[in-house]
Amino acid sequence: MLLVLCCLAGALQGFALALPLQESHSPNWWLQMLGMVMFLYVMHKTEHPQLTTLIFGSSWIGTSCWWLYVSMHTYGGLNGVMSFSAVAALSTVLSLYYVGCIAVYRLLINKNLQNEHAPGLFAALWTMAEVARATWLTGFGWGGVGYAHIESPLSVWAPWVGVYGTTAITSYLCAVCAGFVGGLRTSRMSFLTLTAMVLLTLGLHVIKPEFTQSNGVIEVALLQGNIPQDEKFAAQTGVAQALAWYPETIKQQTISLVIAPETAIPLLPKQLPDGFLEKLKPTHEAGESDQQQAILLGLPLGNVKQGYTNSVVALTSKDQTSWQYDKHHLVPFGEFTPQGMRWFTDMMSIPLGDFQKGKVNTPSFLWSQQQIAANICYEDLFSEELAKRFDGTYPAPTIWVNFSNLAWFGDTLAMYQHLHISRMRALEFERPFIKSSNTGITAVVNHKGEVTHQLERLKPGVLLAEVEGRTGITPYAYWSARWGVWPVWILCGLWVACCAFQNRGVYARRII
Repeated sequence: MLLVLCCLAGALQGFALALPLQESHSPNWWLQMLGMVMFLYVMHKTEHPQLTTLIFGSSWIGTSCWWLYVSMHTYGGLNGVMSFSAVAALSTVLSLYYVGCIAVYRLLINKNLQNEHAPGLFAALWTMAEVARATWLTGFGWGGVGYAHIESPLSVWAPWVGVYGTTAITSYLCAVCAGFVGGLRTSRMSFLTLTAMVLLTLGLHVIKPEFTQSNGVIEVALLQGNIPQDEKFAAQTGVAQALAWYPETIKQQTISLVIAPETAIPLLPKQLPDGFLEKLKPTHEAGESDQQQAILLGLPLGNVKQGYTNSVVALTSKDQTSWQYDKHHLVPFGEFTPQGMRWFTDMMSIPLGDFQKGKVNTPSFLWSQQQIAANICYEDLFSEELAKRFDGTYPAPTIWVNFSNLAWFGDTLAMYQHLHISRMRALEFERPFIKSSNTGITAVVNHKGEVTHQLERLKPGVLLAEVEGRTGITPYAYWSARWGVWPVWILCGLWVACCAFQNRGVYARRII
């Protein structure tokens, strides 16, 4: 019964980022906390905490990314059994980070949690497991704890400590609540720390500090071609549709910035009709004479000798140095094949081969006094990499633009989950986040993480919006740009070491 409860707890935490039963599919922070408290309660009652954690973690991650089955089976052509097994294997392997976390946790404290350091120790170890999952072996932090809190009272911490710091605070609160539920002793230190967290959070809500300032407004047109994934790279259907719809729709736009999604043009330049890109280039001015037009367009670039890149290029109506962004953080199995795994990718029909990595820190596209920073697909999942744009090497972004093609995952929760991940990035950096996607969600998120404009999913269309760029830097952007996730590792590691020292007697008795 306890194991079933633990499996349910994992599912609750997994669906906290986007709940299927809700029409809006908004995140539910209380659902995440309920799931984690249930897990902690079961974990302290069972004789097999590592097994309990494995079940919880597999259920949590499985419900977060089950849509990978759609990409592999429906669009990749992998048989159903293999696709299900691959998702199950991924969920299980990623759960091992948390199994290790709980193994150390149970080693350092007594079974019944009668220890004043227990909540802090759990929060530190769980946060370290989250960071490891999100950064090691290319990283896959999808469905992380912090993302469920973009609308919770704890969202005010995002510009200070980012998603990982939010995870640490949430985990601590859950551990304290689990102590109350389980009838365990609550130490004076835990009570004081909990009180301080609540008061600080309330104070931030009252003060509402902002670290960025307006940099003016720019008009944008976001194009959503809605070409199904099973047709996207077929010459007579998806390719023909893209080569007709995007040029025609682009030519109809008269405002400053036009944005088309990832691989909107699904062919290499040498495969395109002669002069295709030149004809796309704006030749007229948009509105007033000093406000010309630019197009940001997703397409693959490169050749056999130099390699291929998943890129975005700028086409402008005035003489300007060419600008290009090449995707840095590539998707395993979709954009590159991990060593020794070629046999697995050969079982699927992936239309694009291995890509080359772009640079992690590249110049933004300067247009209409805005520094427009591109990222492609799930690159917005890696906040520590986006933060590199604030290290002073180049002018800091004033607007983020995410170019994606979520058609790989059909009409699933992946669209909403990706939107909520972008909303967390908007909170962390206090920058607007524009999302341009082939089938949706195409939307504009302001610097407060609020969705201000959104296009109907799974239909071709154009989203017109005014976007306010922002200058300035948040505390999170400052420290993450310079030190990445190292401050999280160091602070959590020091706390674990402190707890280990304080509980050395318990540890020694276990060894004996």
